Amino acid sequence: MKTIRLILIMVVASIGVTTALQAQQPTQQPQQPAAEIPWNDKIPAGTAAHATRALAESPRHGEWVDIKLPDGTALKSFVVYPQRPDKSGVVLVIHDINGMRDIPRAVGDQLAEDGFIAIVPDFLSGKGPNGGATESLGTNVGTTIRTLTGDEMSARLNAAMEYGKKLASSNGKTAVIGFCWGGTQSFNYAIAQPNLNAAVVYYGNPTAGRPTPEVATEEDYAKIKAPVIGMYGGSDNRINATIPATEAAMKKLGKFYEPHIFEGAGHGFLGNQAGSNGANLKAAEQAWPLTIAFLTKHLR
Repeated sequence: MKTIRLILIMVVASIGVTTALQAQQPTQQPQQPAAEIPWNDKIPAGTAAHATRALAESPRHGEWVDIKLPDGTALKSFVVYPQRPDKSGVVLVIHDINGMRDIPRAVGDQLAEDGFIAIVPDFLSGKGPNGGATESLGTNVGTTIRTLTGDEMSARLNAAMEYGKKLASSNGKTAVIGFCWGGTQSFNYAIAQPNLNAAVVYYGNPTAGRPTPEVATEEDYAKIKAPVIGMYGGSDNRINATIPATEAAMKKLGKFYEPHIFEGAGHGFLGNQAGSNGANLKAAEQAWPLTIAFLTKHLR
């Protein structure tokens, strides 16, 4: 009888310990599903998957070309043509710090859908092993891209610009558009190239080709001939803190600079439309029509 009573006490104690341990375990919260981004072929692809789909389904002619640089390096570039009966302006697309991917190529395809010839160079051409580009650099893309000097970027953009001007379907006008690191390069090219017709800057700050954290000066802004429009995320103060000084200098010099700040959106919102609880998508939907209207006005 004592044996049975002892066994019962042990069983009850075991159940109590197990219950206590379970109570101490963290409650498993259900995982939040990734934000769903609707397919919208009126703005650039907002996710990597959408970019891949946009390129696969595009009815436009796109091709890879080698644009020869002064030093003999081949600037590997993706060129997309619009479907229209007349000549059109050329837009040079500058990728972000991640190098050449489907997302900048899809931006080029969207620009072609909106009526422009798009040239999307891989600015890391010749910088990889055995003269390779982004694809050959692996995890060294970010480190390598930071070694590109202002003079190198100007030379590469100048080559792409001249290539575009010589295309039979070009009307001879050229704009540049860039994102993040590329946004900075876009503003810098407006400083460096007096024959540029327009510059679009997505979340980039001008350095006039000097290493960050240096910023452009009034002397640099005085060189700008092209109108500049900027698109910025409201939550991106690292970049936005530079806007007032830029705006003041450009206004003082009589230069056109029109910054647009989209509330709640983060850095890189156009290529990350699933982020910031819907603010990035809203910003993309508002920024792209402004971009196309600006390019249409200055590349006609």
